[in-house]
Amino acid sequence: MGTRGRLSLRVCGVLAGTALAASAALGAAAPAARADVTASSASAAGPSGVGAWSAAVENAATGKLLWSRGLNTERPMASITKVMTAFVVIKAGHLDRKITVPYAVIGYVQEHYASSAGLRPGDKLTARQLLYALLLPSGADAAYTLAKAYGPGLSAFVARMNATAWLLGLKRTHFSNFDGLPYPTSYSTYSTPANLLVLGRAAMRLAAFASVVDQRGYRLAAGSGHHAYRWQNLNPLLGRYPGAIGIKPGYTRAAGQCLLFEATRHGHSVIGVTLHSPGAISPISAADATRILNWAFGHLG
Repeated sequence: MGTRGRLSLRVCGVLAGTALAASAALGAAAPAARADVTASSASAAGPSGVGAWSAAVENAATGKLLWSRGLNTERPMASITKVMTAFVVIKAGHLDRKITVPYAVIGYVQEHYASSAGLRPGDKLTARQLLYALLLPSGADAAYTLAKAYGPGLSAFVARMNATAWLLGLKRTHFSNFDGLPYPTSYSTYSTPANLLVLGRAAMRLAAFASVVDQRGYRLAAGSGHHAYRWQNLNPLLGRYPGAIGIKPGYTRAAGQCLLFEATRHGHSVIGVTLHSPGAISPISAADATRILNWAFGHLG
């Protein structure tokens, strides 16, 4: 049996221990981008100057696709992965439960050169507070802490992510971890623009999610059991593009710059995604998303 088969058996084995097991027939890790042979009917004309390898935008209220490029092409999505992490946590509930930051987060962040919210091991934070640490500064330490608590355990949590993706109909999405870091390979966590628009819409329907991702920053004063924290949102659209209300950026070398975004104007909302836009790790460029949003608001109907 090849690597693909062994990975599929491992994931399904973990799912067998969860309540979602009966619903999940999960696929294995994908190869590097695999293009869909069917061209999107909405891709003939669209915004000019977009450098992203894959992208899409739709009417957030109706789900009508306005434009796409590589709509069903599977690509790594970097820290957009954390949208699913947050979705699973919020759907599980108990957001006021207090969770102790494990000491292992320090070594995890250092091992993977990961983005961090600067969490202090031993601090006790609520799951709701950890969502800010997860989604604003894109803290892999927050993702680790939430996954460990809500799995319970890291492997069980990843299995829940994949089961949830399956239930949402995200048939071209697979998670090998809870934060989008490039392990065990750079392409083992992947999705498509079409699938990510579905995930984005589902997440933004959750008040606990939407109320976090539209914040430019969050300050947590020192309190009983935890230090003070200040987190800034890495989304380049917030505070710069009128009407931007979320959602989540990401970057790895294999994924390039990625951004799942939503904005409102004159009572209309559009949601879009760009995968592998040009640019280095920081800062994430808003250029592709801005071009797409400007075009989309001019073509709603």
